Amino acid sequence: MTHAKKQVSVSFMLMGILFCICLVAANLLETKVFKLWGPVSLTCGFIVFPVSYILNDVIAEVWGYRKARLIIWVGFAMNFFVMALAGVACALPPIEPGSDEAFKKIFAFAPQIVVASLIAFIIGSFLNALVMSKMKMADRNKGHFNFHFSMRAILSTLAGESADSFIFFPLAFYIFPTIFTGEPALPFNVMIGLMVTQVIAKTLYEVLVLPITIRIVKYVKRIEGTDVYDDNISYSAFKIRDL
Repeated sequence: MTHAKKQVSVSFMLMGILFCICLVAANLLETKVFKLWGPVSLTCGFIVFPVSYILNDVIAEVWGYRKARLIIWVGFAMNFFVMALAGVACALPPIEPGSDEAFKKIFAFAPQIVVASLIAFIIGSFLNALVMSKMKMADRNKGHFNFHFSMRAILSTLAGESADSFIFFPLAFYIFPTIFTGEPALPFNVMIGLMVTQVIAKTLYEVLVLPITIRIVKYVKRIEGTDVYDDNISYSAFKIRDL
């Protein structure tokens, strides 16, 4: 077993940057909904958001839970930073009254959406990394890497995406609107349909790109010379400095 490196490598840095970009892009793309098939619709964040879970899987597989924990918190901070900057930009007076309406439609994140999104992201991402780490420990010395990694990637994504959707949608479209306006933003049955559709579609996304993910993991392990097993570590989400 190769122990985790204390410093970060170029590969880790690049994946961390891409992880953060995917999170920010997903929030911006969420403002458009597209028709997938028949009555099924998805937000355009679907294009990129599952990539963040794939990167989470790769980081947890190659560098372990502790490095994944660092990247998750960095992603959270960058997401919050961009949302805060967008809020400031929307509050600044436009050169002509009303000339920034199109800008605000994209960048004026509703507070309840921001809070729901960040809570769902943190819980879903950590659950994804935790399942990935625990399953890898259980799979140690079993061989058949492609099969076992595929199962880890699929089940961890299913757990993370389920937690994300089942937290975000009720908070953003049912609980918060009911508290502040007295009624939900979406009917209950519509909300449940969206939640289930998102989980299924994002998990299928993971399955379809598994051949690519497996090749990336093998390549990164080879050039990094590391394959971390999370022996005797703390799974606390808050030990960020423990690398």
